[in-house]
This record gives sequence, structure tokens and C-alpha cells, in this order.
Amino acid sequence: MTALRKPLQTLAPPGPAPFLGVAKSAKGLVWRERLSDDARPSAVAISQRFGLPELMGRVLAARGSSLEDAELFLDPTIKALMPDPSALRDMDRAAMRLADAIQAGTPVAIFGDYDVDGACSSALLARFLAHHGTKSRIYIPDRIFEGYGPNAAAIEQLIKEGAGLIVTVDCGTTSFAPFAVAKTLQTDVVVIDHHQADERLPDVYALVNPNRQDDVSGQGHLCAAGVVFLVLVAVTRTLRARNFYDGKPAPDLLGMLDLVALATVADVVPLTGLNRAYVKKGLAVMHQRENAGLRALADAAALTQAPTPYHLGFILGPRINAGGRIGDAGLGAKLLTTSDEIEAQRIAQLLDRLNKERKDIETAMLEEAIGLGEAQVMDDAQRPIVIVGSDVFHKGIVGLVASRLTERFRRPSCVIAWEKAADGAEGEGTGSLRSVPGVDLGAAVRAAAAEGLLVKGGGHAMAAGLTVTRSNFAALENYLAKALAQATSQARLLASLEVDAALLASGATDDLLTLVERAGPFGQGNPQPRFAFPAHRVKFAKIVGEAHVRLMLEAQDGARLEAIAFRAAGQPLGDLLMNAGGLPLHVAGHLRRDTWGGRSRIELAIDDAADPRMCV
Repeated sequence: MTALRKPLQTLAPPGPAPFLGVAKSAKGLVWRERLSDDARPSAVAISQRFGLPELMGRVLAARGSSLEDAELFLDPTIKALMPDPSALRDMDRAAMRLADAIQAGTPVAIFGDYDVDGACSSALLARFLAHHGTKSRIYIPDRIFEGYGPNAAAIEQLIKEGAGLIVTVDCGTTSFAPFAVAKTLQTDVVVIDHHQADERLPDVYALVNPNRQDDVSGQGHLCAAGVVFLVLVAVTRTLRARNFYDGKPAPDLLGMLDLVALATVADVVPLTGLNRAYVKKGLAVMHQRENAGLRALADAAALTQAPTPYHLGFILGPRINAGGRIGDAGLGAKLLTTSDEIEAQRIAQLLDRLNKERKDIETAMLEEAIGLGEAQVMDDAQRPIVIVGSDVFHKGIVGLVASRLTERFRRPSCVIAWEKAADGAEGEGTGSLRSVPGVDLGAAVRAAAAEGLLVKGGGHAMAAGLTVTRSNFAALENYLAKALAQATSQARLLASLEVDAALLASGATDDLLTLVERAGPFGQGNPQPRFAFPAHRVKFAKIVGEAHVRLMLEAQDGARLEAIAFRAAGQPLGDLLMNAGGLPLHVAGHLRRDTWGGRSRIELAIDDAADPRMCV
């Protein structure tokens, strides 16, 4: 972009008037005020009742807080938000069976997923059992060779090794065949999971999953570690009722919330209800640095400040995930379980190195995937889904690349790693899909599986996974394009950037940020407040680091605010910022504290920008 030109006419999209008149931003989005008309009375009432600034009332009301629950929203506590664990289906049976195992000294095999939620869930249960002197063994399947969830061979091996009880965490809801093996070998299985479930469930001793269709607990927003924590509360209660703790210390469950917080943020579940309390309390526990593994990982990542949800999601989480993606899938669980300082440092440094390798692989894959995606979109601008694949893509990285493609092309994407066929056999592809709000990818993938187009597939509205043969790929591509066409078209038409309020650079103060942070922790389901800075001039724009654009915003009164647009160079947003030529722009983003270089300052992380001359 070499010049900023005013179009002959800009049409406002359907709906309320665009915020600041931005009907089409650099990212092609319409800006909307987050606070709805219906919630305005609540915003005023909250501000008046609690003596808060009007801005704070707007932030709370825009996130669904009412006058009645505003105090709890500002101070979410475990005590106030935790349900009776028995409200979850099969909870009492699971608690009883685990309590029996603890009292009998039965060896327990813990079968977990290879992601952060699986590692945290496994470590939670292993630490709990260790407190009670119960022997446990964690088994994490290899992402590449075993895939997600229990498999018959692994279950049989665990039983041969002496497991008297098998507990699966963050997996198992659809594992019929593997559990049939356990049944044959007369070994009980307890499933603790949170993934979507069909009406038919496997035959196990207990299956605790708030997302099973006959569960009415209302806790379906929890990640697996959040459900595991409820199970541990129930087991402790059961053991206490049996007088097990007479003369013995009960486990410090609240002290384990650092693991629950990490899983909750990394698994991108909604930060609403109990999840907000989990994360707020868990961050405080993590700051105490009692967990040797987390302490070592923070040191390896050079994390020296108090942890925030950002650090959990983008600093610690990716390092734990790196083991499952390109290394030993069990490294994360081992790190979070160990109390050996030397072992913790060794694993943390290994995970840090694997994460660097993962970044290099992702960069190469992303470059190729973007090229393939751009060719598809250039050929058909209305294409409802970008689907790319390669024989050299790494299975463990496809989900990360799919997320970046969805962000870039503003439509669902699918990235497939094709395996090289051997002995004349037809190769299969492992794919990961990411969606945009309003497009249910999981339903489309499950429907494709039901049509016989997939070897297997499933997922949620925003993310899914699949395995497909090369012979079925063209049919799958056509099927998904037709299935998603209407929803994607509508989602792109209504795509918007929600803004909480307009500010001037002089208003971006430490006091304001401290006030806003009271509505945290922020994340999925409780978005970080976004502010628009109208008609601010861009000064000293330059490209830094990995394609970031750093600049200074200057208001009409001369007040300035440092800002950065991550991964914007070479994109429409980066082009607009770099070529503003001193002209004023509307700029939107969220405020954050930057402590880089030993000094603390407030800066704006830019989400989007628009030329005021192009606004309606």
C-alpha cells in the first residue's frame, strides 16, 4: 500500500452503527461497540452501586456481569463458584473407586493426552495419589505413532505391568475397543474427560464428563484438569467420611491450582464461572513457585515477573506442548510431577530447546501453507475453507499452522500432513482444522465421517481433527466447501472487532490498567478490554523482530503512547501503519504492561486500524 485514498462511497454493514464509523478496517472488519443497548442500564447500575468509574461498569456489563453478580465477577473465589462435585454424572462412583484404590494400595495407571491439559491432568492425579502413598504410572501416547486417546495395545501393556485400576484423563469418552480389552482382563476403568460425547458411551466403571449428554451439572466449560480437580475434591471427601485422615494430613488441593490454571488457559476454554476462580487462584499459587517443574520451566523461559494468563498461554504452555509435538510426549507430565530439582531443570531445558525447534518447523511449514492458501483464495475469493497439505508437513504442527491460516485468511482452514505410502499402500493424511466464529467445523467433520469420507474425525465448533485417505481427499474437499459455504459467507459478512471504549493516549495510564485488570483474568470467554484511539498520528513506525511493527501514537494534544502490532509486517494492517505518512488513523487494541529491558511502561498491542477518511 503506497497511498491512502478515500473511496467514492463506503457502505455500512447491517446492524448498529459502526464504532467510530469504521465499516471496513485494515483487516476487513467492522468495528462494533461491545456493550449492547440492553446492557447499558446494568453498566450504569454497577458503576453507581460499587463506586466504580463509568468505564469499569461498561467493561463488566459488556462481559455479562449483572448488578447481582458484579462483586463475585470482580473477586471470583473457589468457595463461591465451585459446585457440589456430586452434581456431575458418575462422580460418586469414580470417587468411591479411587478411594478404594488408595485404601487398598492398588497400583493405578494414568492414561493422559499429549497436550497441556493432558499433562496437567495426569500430574494432578499422580501428585494426589503420591500424597496418599499410592503407586501410579503415567502413560502418554505418542502423537505420531499412537494418536489421540487410549489404544488396545497400551491398555493391555499397562495391565500386564500390574495396574489394578486405569484412569484416563482428557481422553477416553469414545474409546470403546480399548476398554473392551480392559473389561476382558477384569480391570476397572475410570474416565475423566471433557470432550463432546455421543449418546452411546463405553462400558467402564465410571465416566465423569460434564459434556456427556446425560450430565446436567452445567460445568461443560471446564477443561479436563478442571474436572480432575472436582474428582479429587470428591475423593478427599469420601476418604474423610471413611476417617482415612485421622492422624494423617489431607492433601493441599488449593496448592495444586497452579496446574489447573495452566491447563484452563492453555486449552482455551471459556474463562467464565469456576474457570475464572481456577485461574485467579492458580496464578497466585504459581507465583509462589512451589511446583519444581513449573519453577524450572519459568526459569528456562526467562520468566521473571508474576505470571499472567498471557504467560500461561504463550510462554509456558507451548513449551510443555513441544514434547508432544516433536519430542517425547511424556515430558510435560514428567516435568509437572517431579519434585527433583535437577530432573526438573533437565526436562525444562529440553522442552525449551524442543520449543525452539518447533518454532523453526512451524515457520517453514507456515511459509509453504500461506503460499498454497493464497493461490486458492486468489483463484476463488469466496472459497469457504482453505485446505492445504504436503508430504513434508509435520503432524504435530498442523494445528498451529491451521490457526495462523485462519487468522490470515479470515475463514476456516485445514492443514494436512500426508504420510508417505509404503509397499504400494495408499497413504493417509492427518489434518487439523480451525474455524471462525459462527462456523461449526466439528459438526461438518463429524458429518463427513458419517458419509464415509474420513478414516476418522471429530472435534468442536472452533477446532477439529481428521484422518483421510488420498483417494477420498477430493471428495472431502468438495463436501466441506459445500457444507461450510453459507455459514462462512455469513460469518465473513458479519465479522467484527468489538471495542469497549474510546481513549486518548493521555488516558492510557497505569491507574487505568490497574482498574481494568480487576475484571480479569482475561482469555477465551472473558476478552481483554479493547480500546480505540481515534485520529492518532503514527510516528516512527518500523519493523522489528519477527515481522512486528513498532510505532508511537500521538494524539492531537501531543500525548504519546508506544504501540506494537504483532506479525503485521507485510499484511494490510502493517502496510497501513507503515505507510500512514503522518496522517491520523483510528487504532484499536488492548493495553498491557511491557517490562522488557528492565523498565516498565504501558503500551498498546494493536489489533486493527482504519483510515478515518474511509469511515462512514
